[in-house]
Amino acid sequence: MVGAGVLSLPFAMSRMGWGPGVIVLVLSWTITLFTLWQMVEMHEMVPGKRFDRYHELGQHAFGEKLGLYIVVPQQLVVQVGTCIAYTVTGGHSLKKAHDSICSDCSTFKSSWWIVIFASINFVLCHFPNFNSMSAVSFAAAVMSLTYSIIAWTASLARGFQPDISYAIKARSTADATFNFFTSLGDVAFAYAGHSVALEIQATIPSTPEKPSKGPMWRGVIWAYVGVAFCYFPVAIVGYYVFGNSVADNVLVGLEHPRWLIAAANIFVVIHVIGGYQVYAMSVFDMLETYLVVKLKFPPSILLRFITRTIYVVVTMIIAIAIPFFSSLLGFLGGFAFAPTSYFLPCIIWLKIYKPKRFSLSWMVNWTCIILGILLMTLSPIGALRNIILSAKDYKFFS
Repeated sequence: MVGAGVLSLPFAMSRMGWGPGVIVLVLSWTITLFTLWQMVEMHEMVPGKRFDRYHELGQHAFGEKLGLYIVVPQQLVVQVGTCIAYTVTGGHSLKKAHDSICSDCSTFKSSWWIVIFASINFVLCHFPNFNSMSAVSFAAAVMSLTYSIIAWTASLARGFQPDISYAIKARSTADATFNFFTSLGDVAFAYAGHSVALEIQATIPSTPEKPSKGPMWRGVIWAYVGVAFCYFPVAIVGYYVFGNSVADNVLVGLEHPRWLIAAANIFVVIHVIGGYQVYAMSVFDMLETYLVVKLKFPPSILLRFITRTIYVVVTMIIAIAIPFFSSLLGFLGGFAFAPTSYFLPCIIWLKIYKPKRFSLSWMVNWTCIILGILLMTLSPIGALRNIILSAKDYKFFS
């Protein structure tokens, strides 16, 4: 649940200001916890049947074909987009770790660091399933907690600077507005676990006496306690220390102590390696199922090797072509993460359970749907504008 998007939260705060920033953080935490509870509850709503994939839940709600068309494209964009964003993050963090350890050494271009990061995923992507990645996932979870703590404690150690400003940094009113929209997506990107929640719950044994929703919900609660422990201090302390001059990745703006900043960036790399594998595994499952069932390829180790290697290559090339950390997170957060995390579970809940109009459940779900649709509409507009502006001066594959 704790993603690399936490590193962009101080930057998002700087574009929203104290009041709106804190409100958006708290609302996002509350709404996504509520929608994740709904997904956990709906996993086994039909006696004797488990919806082990997000699209299976969508098909139950909307029908076989329509459910597939609604859910699968959004889920794929979330998972592929996360892998691309994590590849950018991993490459930048490797570069920062190297530069912190050896400030006098000549450094590689960012593109080469992204290639180095992707080469690690070339090896790890051949794990057969979710359960085989438990050690990698555990290491990633520990690293996410560790580098989040380092991010805000190192910021505190740097101390408040007298020339810090909390004014919204923008060239015009339009610039400030679009930056605000992008920041909404930055926050949304930090809440991405919904797209693989059912796949994870599918790994938990379940009986009528002890359904999987019990241990899954306990896991969700602990995860969200961890999210609050990481996200709020990083966002608030990072913005407090750096003001509107904070970098789009808060660790990039920290310089001392060098060994600690280098360690934190290595922790980020370990975390996004694990995160990449978790999000990619569902994509591998979809691709390999399609190739075997629809295109009649014989299932084999060679098919798995080729499919997964090509996927890593594609995400690496896109990451090299669009290495704009904050804008990329903002676009993906609004365009893809908002539907899967903020309002699609609410629509499915209303469709299946049909709560009474103007009841508490009905009003809460419709509130989430309206806020989620606004997020999905506004955030990509601001992010796409920033990507276009940044791309004007960027030499692709440089």
